[in-house]
Amino acid sequence: MKILGLTGGIGMGKSTATGTFRRLRIPVFDADAAVHELQAKGGRGVGPIAAAFPGTVEQGRVNREALRRAVLGNPAALTRLERILHPLVRDTERRFIAAARRRAEPLVVLDVPLLFETKGAGRCDQVVVVTAPAAVQRWRVLRRPGMTEERLRAILARQMPDAEKRRRADHLVHTGLSRHFAQRRIRKLVRELRG
Repeated sequence: MKILGLTGGIGMGKSTATGTFRRLRIPVFDADAAVHELQAKGGRGVGPIAAAFPGTVEQGRVNREALRRAVLGNPAALTRLERILHPLVRDTERRFIAAARRRAEPLVVLDVPLLFETKGAGRCDQVVVVTAPAAVQRWRVLRRPGMTEERLRAILARQMPDAEKRRRADHLVHTGLSRHFAQRRIRKLVRELRG
């Protein structure tokens, strides 16, 4: 089984890429979705987050906005949160891979926004980086509800620069041209990887 890492900065088009892989019937592990599940009611991250960040859990689930405020601009708090979440996400990822192996899937995708930053590329056979011009990225991100310039700066500060991600990539998917162009590139890549 081939493990394909998928990464890229915020607003670069990972969601579009993930959707295309899924339409091609490639199993996709979505690290962001795993985090949401861990923070939902009954999630394995709720208790540890409540203990580390009092006041961020309401009605048995993490209040993501309260948690964001608790860690924004506080590197020590962010590190504390990552020490809680990263091992739990990694465990969920391992279960996903084990299940795919049991089903004899030829190819799976690990959609991990901080793949390089968390040294996750070593778990992948190859890595795809989705990329777009900085102006397109900024326009996409600032259209999101609740997004501000300050939040965008804080997010970008945690992420490896796009140029460095592109340098480390085995494959690039340019999403700034058109959705059709990006989807065609992914379909071609899947054909190549399936052999």
